[in-house]
Amino acid sequence: MHAISYIMAKLLIIDDERGIRNTLREILADEGHEVEVAENGKQGLEMAQAKAYDLIFSDIKMPEMDGLELLSALKQGEEAIETPVVMITGHGDVETAVQALKLGAYDFLLKPLDLNRILITTKNALESKSLRQETKQLRKKICAKGPQMIGESAAITRVREIINKVAPTEARVLITGENGTGKEVVARLIHEQSARANGPLVEVNCAAIPSELIESELFGHMKGSFTGAVKDRAGKFEQADGGTLFLDEIGDMSLAAQTKVLRALQESEITRVGSDKAIKVNVRVLAATNKNLAKEIAEGNFREDLFHRLNVIPIHVPSLNDRVEDIPLLVNYFAEQICAEQGIAAKSFDEAAIKSLQAQNWTGNIRQLRNVVERLIILAGAKITKEDVELYA
Repeated sequence: MHAISYIMAKLLIIDDERGIRNTLREILADEGHEVEVAENGKQGLEMAQAKAYDLIFSDIKMPEMDGLELLSALKQGEEAIETPVVMITGHGDVETAVQALKLGAYDFLLKPLDLNRILITTKNALESKSLRQETKQLRKKICAKGPQMIGESAAITRVREIINKVAPTEARVLITGENGTGKEVVARLIHEQSARANGPLVEVNCAAIPSELIESELFGHMKGSFTGAVKDRAGKFEQADGGTLFLDEIGDMSLAAQTKVLRALQESEITRVGSDKAIKVNVRVLAATNKNLAKEIAEGNFREDLFHRLNVIPIHVPSLNDRVEDIPLLVNYFAEQICAEQGIAAKSFDEAAIKSLQAQNWTGNIRQLRNVVERLIILAGAKITKEDVELYA
């Protein structure tokens, strides 16, 4: 066995020269790999499409179907495969090899074949394939988890307990808290644990929609009801029928729109802009705000009757500064998530780094913490230290 060790794998060698095929097969079989060969491009294509290989070697110059045609069929066609392909070429044909890289080849080997180059290229290609598969699996796991409320502090445990009690009911919920605390996560958890989980969850950021368009956005409109209304359109209430409507930043909604939302809640029906026909809707409304609605009511910016309609169950999401004991769990969660998303090898934070993060003033809350963790994952080494935090946080 040679000194270089790597993943044992199934390999395919495609080359019309018997000498090249045999040399490569002997070298790679000697490393413990399972090696199969094809005498031309057409045969190689059929084998590659019929069976899963971990790595493919292919000559570029072959009769009938050359290496570039083969590579294009493997990487660009409808049945494209992710298997890395290493091209084999002569010294005078490097330009073609570069073209092969653009078509999706992993690397190329020059003739006459060099033993160490073959082994190193094989090792790197197999490790690259393995890392891509691990990243894909991690992404699937993260996506499958859905919204997560990370933390074991008394403050976040209380929020979790209220969610568990209120989610199975039809009660309206008003979620309050600073920007970046996770109000949207609370809304998603309520929906997912409710009897409406199989129905739609429709989110509306009231602060992001101009006041003149908010009514059309929420209640829909009829063709010709205003400039730009080129066809009938269902609003968010109709889209959420049978499910949940999440009105984020409701404190920024205009008084005119508030009046219509109040009517929709009272009568379970809406009317599209430009129409006088009432449409029945079956929607559970969750609302969120970072504003002090009592103050907004006193200043005439928010309807008190709407507030009481929405505030059946209040949930206040604590700021990160009020739950710093959750930072270690949050950091580990975000680090795992970000490494998977970025295809980066797992990184960890030492104890001093965690304490330094706990000492920060988190005005941007969870959102700010995740940004900082992402910055540290990308810019710092495998073990993130207090010095890294001081430099990049």
